[in-house]
Amino acid sequence: MLIFTQRLKHSAAPPDLSLALTAEERARSRHRFDHPNGTTLFFQLPRGTVLRQGDLLQTEDSSTTLQIQAKPEPVLTVRIADELELLQAAYHLGNRHVALEVGQDAAGRYLRLQPDSVLEEMLHHRGLSVTAETLPFQPEAGAYGHHHG
Repeated sequence: MLIFTQRLKHSAAPPDLSLALTAEERARSRHRFDHPNGTTLFFQLPRGTVLRQGDLLQTEDSSTTLQIQAKPEPVLTVRIADELELLQAAYHLGNRHVALEVGQDAAGRYLRLQPDSVLEEMLHHRGLSVTAETLPFQPEAGAYGHHHG
């Protein structure tokens, strides 16, 4: 078993391993994972640690480096040209303490959340375009650096 206890700021050497995790899994600071190669990995990180795409972890004996990947998962993506309506949607979702990714890509600005039929209906009712997709989900950290989800 490899026990990962620290997050690295950077590393000149390529990582020894990589592991794709969902947003929920990336918020587990103390958890056991099975690597696809059969190795057991245990995270023993400071409570409240939320891992992001590309983060590097190192074992307690500094022998192994692991790079975290954001695993594609089902999400709802909300897009609309009117920025005020997008901000209003973000407000309503935030008021419900929904884990939310706020971003911009080649198609424009978006909000992304985990699938929820009630929230999807609320967004449709507000006239917003909602698309079900399977993509890496990277919600914003909470106001105090904690992930809610």
